[in-house]
Amino acid sequence: MENTENSSIQVISQLEFQTLLNDVSHIVEEAHESAARAVNVALTLRNWKLGERIAKENLDGKDRAEYGKNVMFQLSAELTKTYGKGFDRSSLYKYMKFYQMFPQIVETPSPQSILLPWSHYCELIRVENKEARKWYEKEAFNETWSVKTLHRNIASQYYNRLLLSQNKQPVIEEMHHKTAGMQYNRLEFIKNPVVAEFLGLNTDMDYTETKLEKCIINHMQKFILEMGKGFAFVGRQQHIRTDMGDYYIDLVFYNYILKCFFLVDIKTEQISHQDVGQMDMYVRMYDSLKRTEGDNPTIGLLLCSQTSEDMARYSVLNGSKQIFQAKYIPYLPTKEELAREIEVQTEIFRQQLDDGMK
Repeated sequence: MENTENSSIQVISQLEFQTLLNDVSHIVEEAHESAARAVNVALTLRNWKLGERIAKENLDGKDRAEYGKNVMFQLSAELTKTYGKGFDRSSLYKYMKFYQMFPQIVETPSPQSILLPWSHYCELIRVENKEARKWYEKEAFNETWSVKTLHRNIASQYYNRLLLSQNKQPVIEEMHHKTAGMQYNRLEFIKNPVVAEFLGLNTDMDYTETKLEKCIINHMQKFILEMGKGFAFVGRQQHIRTDMGDYYIDLVFYNYILKCFFLVDIKTEQISHQDVGQMDMYVRMYDSLKRTEGDNPTIGLLLCSQTSEDMARYSVLNGSKQIFQAKYIPYLPTKEELAREIEVQTEIFRQQLDDGMK
């Protein structure tokens, strides 16, 4: 009888202990989450204040450009020596840009109520269009987007595709589906950036990524034939069979002035190393299998929603005279936005060519 009572007491104690453990674990996890949020807020505010202080020096004014570079170099060196990582010159310029793009975050008559982690603002400051930037910020906050979801939505022009779409629900549903796992010289004919509105995009359909890609392919074909010099259309979704699988090149042209094949591949997201590698394979295969005597080397163009200076510098694009990246914009920009975008894309193009000549 005594053994039975002891056994009963032991069972009850295990249940109570499990309840205690669950409650204590919940408190610990809640504290960890709260601490992480606090650290994120502190980091965001620190970087904003650094950007504010640096911006007050007006280091990026035209007349002070060289002076600004020297100051930033010295400031970066001293901060890095004292505090470690996170204070290289590119980071300091990023903090200043953050302050300039989000001046209402703190210490203003009407401080901003939305405050995201710093990693999110690193993505948002890449968005030049002010309205788009505000929309992404609000959606990221309201929908609790992870930084990966935010990155993908910016890279795939989610905001602009929604604006273009009369029926928005399929676009929203596709985004939710694709980001579910994330919650938790001779080339003057390349127009850069390519404005999708110039290519005939209209607003009477839903612009999912798949449909946007098809629209760009449809109108890119017409655009190149009408605007480019010496282009002849060869094929669309041209099939290439390899021992690794089947591949399809979106558009293939031949230019009789340049005397070479011209391949175009459309990407609805930011350019990646895989995209560059795939185009490199296409170009090499065309040079090997299609190029005839008298033809110049094949040219490949990756048309994507976001180009990358790092990709131009550190991938096979560096110094390449055969593979290039260009950006499309699915809306008509203002003069200022277009001027800035052309400046950015020109610098990326120059980076690709110049680095390879050093």
